[in-house]
Amino acid sequence: MASTETKADAADQPVKDSTGSDMAGLEAGLDALETAAHSGRPGFRQTFVEKILPPLVAIALVLVVWQALISFKVVTDPSKLPSPSDVWGEVKKAWLEGTLLGYIWTSVSRGLVGFLFALVIGTPLGLLVARVKFVRAAIGPILSGLQSLPSVAWVPPAVIWLGLNNSMMFAVILLGAVPSIANGLVSGVDQVPPLFLRAGRTMGATGLRGTWHIVMPAALPGYLAGLKQGWAFSWRSLMAAEIIASSPDLGIGLGQLLENGRTASSMSMVFLAIFLILFVGIAIDLLIFSPLERWVLRSRGLLVKS
Repeated sequence: MASTETKADAADQPVKDSTGSDMAGLEAGLDALETAAHSGRPGFRQTFVEKILPPLVAIALVLVVWQALISFKVVTDPSKLPSPSDVWGEVKKAWLEGTLLGYIWTSVSRGLVGFLFALVIGTPLGLLVARVKFVRAAIGPILSGLQSLPSVAWVPPAVIWLGLNNSMMFAVILLGAVPSIANGLVSGVDQVPPLFLRAGRTMGATGLRGTWHIVMPAALPGYLAGLKQGWAFSWRSLMAAEIIASSPDLGIGLGQLLENGRTASSMSMVFLAIFLILFVGIAIDLLIFSPLERWVLRSRGLLVKS
C-alpha cells in the first residue's frame, strides 16, 4: 500500500513541476509585455492623430460655425459679433505695432511671479493646517471660505490699501491662489494612508524628515491638483484686477486690453483679448501642469506609455 502511494506521488510530481514552469513562463511573458509597453515610444503619426488632430478639428469647426453666422446673416451687426477676418486683422495690427507680445508678457509675468509667491506661502500653510489640529480648527474654515470668495471682491480694498501698482496685483493673486494651494495640500495629506506614516516613524522619518520623505510624496496628487486650481484662481484674479484697475504705470496687460476694447466699442479687440487669455491658460496647462500630472501618474504605475 505504501509503495502504491509512493508511485502516485512520483507520478504527480512532474505534473506539478510542469504547471509551475508554465506559470513562471506566463509571468515572465507578462513582465516582458509590460516592459515593452513602458519602453515603447509612440510615433509621430500616432501622436498627431491622438493629440494634435482633435484640437485642430475642434478649432476648425468653431471657425466654420463662426463664419457661417456671419455669411448667412444670422448675426448682421458687426459690433456684436465680428468676423474671424476682423479679429485676425486685429492680431496682425497688434503684431505689426509690436504690442502683441507685450500684452501677453505683461500679464504672464505678473501671473507667474504672483503664483510663485502663492506657492511659497500656501505650501507651508497647507502643511501646518493638515498636521496641527488646533491650526486646522482655527483657520481651516477660513481658508475654505476664502477659496469660495470671488477674487474680484479683493480688487477694491487692494487698490485702497496699496494703490494702483504691481503690489496691488500681487496681493489680489495671493488672496485668490493661496487658499486653493493650501486646501489642495490639506486634501492630499488627509488621503495619505496611516500605514505610510507608521512605517516612516518606524524607520526614523519623523518631523521634517517624515514630512519631506513620507508625507509630501504621498500627498503629491492632491497637492498637484491644488496647484492647478491655484493657478486658475491666480489667473482669474489677475484678469479681474487688470480690468478694474488701470494706470499708465501698470502697462497694458490682457485684462486691460479687454477693457480698452469695451471702452472703444471694438468687438474685434475684445475677441482678441479673450482669445489671448484663453491661449495663455491652455499653454500653461499643456506646458507645465499636464507634464507634471503625467509624471506623477507614471511614477505610481497609473499611466503606461503606449
